[in-house]
Amino acid sequence: MSGEVGRIVPVIMAGGKGTRLWPISRSSRPKQFLNLAGSDSLFQQTLKRVSDSDKFAAPVIITNAEYRFLVAEQAQEMGMELGAILLEPIARNTSAAILAATKYLDHIESEDKLIYALASDHRIIDGENYHAAVEEAAKVAAAGYLVTFGIKPTEPATGYGYIEQGEALSEGGHKVAKFVEKPDLATAEQLVAGGQHFWNSGSFLFDRDVMIAEFEALAPEVAAAVGPAVENADKDLDFVRLNEAHFAKAPDISIDYAIFEKTKKAAVVPAAIEWSDLGSWDAVWKASDQDSEGNVAVGDVMLSKTKNSLVYSEVGQVTVNGLDDVAVIVSEDAVFVGALSDAQEVGKLVKVLRSDARTAPLTETHRTCYRPWGGYSSLVVGNRFQVKRLFVKPGKKLSLQKHHHRSEHWVVVSGTAEVTIDDSVQTLSENQSVYIPLGAVHRLENKGKILLELVEVQTGSYLGEDDIVRLEDEFGRA
Repeated sequence: MSGEVGRIVPVIMAGGKGTRLWPISRSSRPKQFLNLAGSDSLFQQTLKRVSDSDKFAAPVIITNAEYRFLVAEQAQEMGMELGAILLEPIARNTSAAILAATKYLDHIESEDKLIYALASDHRIIDGENYHAAVEEAAKVAAAGYLVTFGIKPTEPATGYGYIEQGEALSEGGHKVAKFVEKPDLATAEQLVAGGQHFWNSGSFLFDRDVMIAEFEALAPEVAAAVGPAVENADKDLDFVRLNEAHFAKAPDISIDYAIFEKTKKAAVVPAAIEWSDLGSWDAVWKASDQDSEGNVAVGDVMLSKTKNSLVYSEVGQVTVNGLDDVAVIVSEDAVFVGALSDAQEVGKLVKVLRSDARTAPLTETHRTCYRPWGGYSSLVVGNRFQVKRLFVKPGKKLSLQKHHHRSEHWVVVSGTAEVTIDDSVQTLSENQSVYIPLGAVHRLENKGKILLELVEVQTGSYLGEDDIVRLEDEFGRA
């Protein structure tokens, strides 16, 4: 393939929030970074599918600043070199995201012209059929078409958009006759029975110059905002920050509406692959291995007289008896129970939770929060005190910092800690502790070979995470 059309540049969109998989997926760590279907995260599985350097150039990732270290860390775990990590200053849907990556590659004058834009949170079984579809799509895109991948429906799903195929193309695939919005059940049944419609997979392959020209002609407001946002972007460590003032002017619109439903160059390549957007808990259930009763159990779960259900526990023993078609999802600090067949409603429930100040935090952060250096779990929160578990990866260190409103007490549980407090540096091992007074400049570092774990007790008048004054930080947060 590389001899015919050159290498393809994967553009991976990794900024989604994944609210329909609450309470496991939340704003601070959404579904693309979770291991929902295998030992690797969905983002890592996406990287793996485009890892053949003979076919693909180094991927360009577009995400938001909150996920920048998750992206870099998970790519590093895979040993995957990235072409760039573009940071969106504000969410503006897929049209602005895809055009930003396209304009960036044009701006740096990449020699590879074909771009493969794909989501980071879909489950796709990688195999011969997948790569055959990509190769066919590349040939169609090289002929000047904007290609979308069509998935043959296995059921009359109402949660997906559909594509009606038109006349066949000599390069492969078909012209798009029509895009169909998410249908009701009766319409979906007709579409599936007719055999001329495919699910819209939300992945696209196109020539860079053709896509830029179509944006300028069909979505000039997007082009007028995104172009300057790329040209005035700032370099920040290994990241490229798109200019906020310009990017914020882009309309919040999907590339389906902005381009594909207007262009005369849309084509669809049928992809005979196993695919799911894992957009709801019933989609996770369908994509998982079920037992003889149709159940999927993850974690410490016991099922009795239960059928066609998904029970997922991150913490604690869960026992379900005598139920059918139920989803039971248990996180560290929240539980969802509902009909599995009605799991599309979770996204609406999250909006209600987010609108209440009392429950809004449950939609944003987990009890365990991950950072570039490791992370922390909140154990106990009281009046003027809280207790956390800190874990620091080998070779990593926290920022040099101080607090205005709290003091801290650290107890080493495992590993070895190097602790800096003002001008003093000391090494602590298991069962040793240290006190950090209010206002003291301090840092925690793990110079050892194993994970460092500590119990941290905070006391003071204000214990929020924003009471951190960073003086030095290797992750660019000072």
